[in-house]
Amino acid sequence: MAKKRIFTGLDIGGNGVKMMIIQQAGEADSFQIVSQCQESCSGLRRGVVINVQEVSEAIASCAKQSEEQLGRRIRSANVNINGSHIFLTASHGLVSVSRADKKISQEDINRVMRAAEIFQLPSNKEILDIFPKEFIVDGEKDIKDPLGMEGVRLEANVLALGCLTPYVKNLTEAVSEAGLQADNIVASPIAAARAVLTQRERELGVAVLDIGSSTTGLAVFEEENLVHAAVLPLGSFNITKDIAIVLRIDIDTAERIKIEHGSCIWKGSKKKEKTKKESLLEGQPISKKNLVDIIEARVSEIFEQTNKELKKVSRHGLLPAGIVLTGGGAKLPKIIDLARRELKVPCRIGLPKGFLPPQEDPSLVTACGLALYGFDMENISSLTGHNNLFNKAKKLFNVFIP
Repeated sequence: MAKKRIFTGLDIGGNGVKMMIIQQAGEADSFQIVSQCQESCSGLRRGVVINVQEVSEAIASCAKQSEEQLGRRIRSANVNINGSHIFLTASHGLVSVSRADKKISQEDINRVMRAAEIFQLPSNKEILDIFPKEFIVDGEKDIKDPLGMEGVRLEANVLALGCLTPYVKNLTEAVSEAGLQADNIVASPIAAARAVLTQRERELGVAVLDIGSSTTGLAVFEEENLVHAAVLPLGSFNITKDIAIVLRIDIDTAERIKIEHGSCIWKGSKKKEKTKKESLLEGQPISKKNLVDIIEARVSEIFEQTNKELKKVSRHGLLPAGIVLTGGGAKLPKIIDLARRELKVPCRIGLPKGFLPPQEDPSLVTACGLALYGFDMENISSLTGHNNLFNKAKKLFNVFIP
């Protein structure tokens, strides 16, 4: 009996590597987690690989653990790319319809997408992916899928997602030296969105805010299209460093206090707090309100930077489906209350959908999304016989679990 096809997500985050392996369960949109593991790693800085050897060793360790759990070889993975070097830019493509009967074919769509991908970039930057916003047939705009339509001229307005070439090179080298092949490289916030958003949310207007250790990824969707994406150079570890500096304690103790006693909003009595300090650390009286003030200030800064990004695309306070918070930073108590206050839209914690067993940890969202992306790409290949840019983007934004 043939073994079930597995799909591997490799999340290379701010302070380590996570590997998630899934296979399709009995139901169409249900997936079973067959292996998951993680390894800490110091070869990363602000979401990018700076020490290929260290990151490669962490990936190899995860792969070995997973292979022991599965009893089979892992040859490839879908990998995320992170860091504030990621950028998004608009582009336009134009081609003539090639068929004599003027019906638009898949080849015409592929050609117009390739035409939209060709524009001048600095030598140290490259395009990672293309996301169609609309197609235009003989001047008729707002067409989602022009396949089979009649026309003479086909145009495409797209968003091109790019990054710095040296960081892509380091990433692919780390994966390759670990003995794996990178099947697809996906921007972290796009991968997170794949795991947590519903089709209705993407239609109405929604954003994913993935608060990681050293970066925060943002992806905005409306009418099922990607509207904006960015990676902010701030994350939950910035909160830990603030606690260590202000309270004059070591970084490990600061992390422990944040996890055990931290909150984004103070709900205690101010009167009592003035006369009594709660001992959060043995031998050192530390005010819990002071701790909360430190956390609230940094999280508010993350939300302030998020609002600036939303204003760039005129979506500040204008997302009917709100903002979905994911990542390890989303575990902070009262973060949803602070998010609603600062971002002025509905907010919720995003957890991976459709997994068995159910996942309750928002820090696993990106790894789950990457594994799902691998499943999507295999479906494309089996249906079309090839893997083109239009189908990649089309599949990504039309298979979210409703």
